[in-house]
Amino acid sequence: MNYSDFLDTKICVAEDSGFEVSDDEISEALKPHQREAVKWACKGGRRALFEKFGLGKTIQELEYCRLVLKHNGGRALLILPLGVRQEFTHDAVELLHIDPPQYVRNMKEIEESSADICMTNYERVRDGDINPQFFTCVCLDEAAVLRSFGSKTYQTFLPKFKGIKYKLVATATPDPNKYKEIIHYAGYLEVMDTGQALTRFFKRDSTKANNLTLYPHKEEEFWLWVSSWALFLSTPSDLGFPDEGYKLPEMDIRYHKLSSDITQTEDRKTGQLAIEMDVAQGLTSAAREKRNSLDMRIAKMKEIVDSSPDDHFILWHDLEDERRAIKKALPEAVEVYGTQDLELREKNVIDFANGKIRLLATKKEISGQGCNFQKYCHRAIFVGIDYRFNDFIQAIHRIYRFLQTKQVIIDIIYTENEKSILDELLAKWERFNYQSEKMSELVRKNGISTTTIIEKMQRSKGVERVKVQGTNYTAVLNDCVLETQQMESNSVDLIHTSMPL
Repeated sequence: MNYSDFLDTKICVAEDSGFEVSDDEISEALKPHQREAVKWACKGGRRALFEKFGLGKTIQELEYCRLVLKHNGGRALLILPLGVRQEFTHDAVELLHIDPPQYVRNMKEIEESSADICMTNYERVRDGDINPQFFTCVCLDEAAVLRSFGSKTYQTFLPKFKGIKYKLVATATPDPNKYKEIIHYAGYLEVMDTGQALTRFFKRDSTKANNLTLYPHKEEEFWLWVSSWALFLSTPSDLGFPDEGYKLPEMDIRYHKLSSDITQTEDRKTGQLAIEMDVAQGLTSAAREKRNSLDMRIAKMKEIVDSSPDDHFILWHDLEDERRAIKKALPEAVEVYGTQDLELREKNVIDFANGKIRLLATKKEISGQGCNFQKYCHRAIFVGIDYRFNDFIQAIHRIYRFLQTKQVIIDIIYTENEKSILDELLAKWERFNYQSEKMSELVRKNGISTTTIIEKMQRSKGVERVKVQGTNYTAVLNDCVLETQQMESNSVDLIHTSMPL
């Protein structure tokens, strides 16, 4: 074996651990891009679907489970937010024409059930009510719960799911700007140990904890490695298929800035008064601003709703006081909230999705993920705002998605003192769109074939020798350092040191 062959053995890609699927095995209900994604996931075994809103992750997860069970036997588990189980039931029955997944709360219900595919919520698994090792394959829907390494969910999920051969994660909002989130998915899927990934691709900032920066010479290798186990998909054309039906008109985003009272705060230590003009000063200030502006925000919301009596609206709010105020101002609004009976909550969501309800008042963390409201609704009002970009973007795309036939109108209500919050949300949105487009470009350029990715890495090996002559020893030394860096950038690390996040 020569040195070039030796380097080939160290190329970093996710290995395929699944099985080949023939075209005639896949349900005809799947669209072409969905069929290709499912074939890719089954072949890989442990994979991630990072597909934009409306591309059909639900039906792909169900089909992945069906095919895994067909080839390997056993049973499958779907883990999802509570508010979206009706979407899986609909796609299973109406599109795939298979038995609906059965919702289960504990192992006893699983053992008594005859369903091939079960579904439950994250808390049941996290708290130990359900053992995922019982299943042949598991799918995490809206898998963004894994983004925080320090969270209880992530820390408990790693050992609970270790060794399961078939694992799929699906979410529309992985943030390519947050490298740790990407690494956490890889750790869960057992593609690479998180400490190993950190050592291989990133340099540390000694002045700021948890600040990761990609080594410049490792950037291409990092994203090629990611694309070997994660499919970033923005449109069907990323995989070479027509975008017919997936191109939507630009959203009409309307901003409603309300005046803010000047607030004086007293320093407890010095007794000095300070004028508070920006809630960015802290969470306490932000909460106070929300309370003080409640009546104004509800009045503006009512004005918007009353001006369009024929339109259906989602009224996104964050506080229980806001929910009660919305109900008082708009008695016809149907509420969805956390302590509500689960069956009633699902009925209200389904009725709104089917156009039987005109106004739905709900929180982003309850109905902001997985629900499809685009058929009868093209209006949404954010009665208030906060810093949580993931919840914000998920909520918008409940109506701005495939099968939407009207222009989507988003009304955002905020106060003068909350302008910095709005600015941060919009900046995150811009960065998210930019990085997502870069990842889609990578898919369009390299495809989803592991063989192609390996060939791409192999072509990047080596560096031309540059001979420098002259008496400027500093320049010669700099060129030598540069050549060494280039050689390192085109080779592969041989030693990895595991370290905690």
